[in-house]
Amino acid sequence: MRLQLALNVDDLEQAIDFYSKMFAAPVHKRKPGYANFAIDNPPLKLVLFERPGSGERINHLGVEVFRDEDVAAATERLEASGIDYLIEQETRCCHATQNKVWATEPQGLRWEWYRITDDTDALFESLEPSVAEKRAACCAPRAELTPEGQ
Repeated sequence: MRLQLALNVDDLEQAIDFYSKMFAAPVHKRKPGYANFAIDNPPLKLVLFERPGSGERINHLGVEVFRDEDVAAATERLEASGIDYLIEQETRCCHATQNKVWATEPQGLRWEWYRITDDTDALFESLEPSVAEKRAACCAPRAELTPEGQ
């Protein structure tokens, strides 16, 4: 397990240069407007989205796990706690296919517990243009967070 920090950056090349030096780690995955680092020490998945002028620096936070059972356990914990959540199975996001569960904390910060199941070239799942335009950030839940099954 490792924490994920997804940041919006003005200049992807400048951010890659900085974080490569700061963590003494190479880029793990790089695509147009996107890069991520899989850092061992400290255990961190650092994700960079090139979004010049974005008012928010934090895109979202997450916990990357390596077993679907861990995503299921997070889902059960959210449900038992009465926290609204959204499950996404085999969703394409951030150049990977993932199983995940989303929750949003009281001040609006989005969290995901996720497991990568495969690589993909898609930044996010193909959506109708009107829907895609409404998605201000990659990796946003595709629906409002409500208790599953309601």
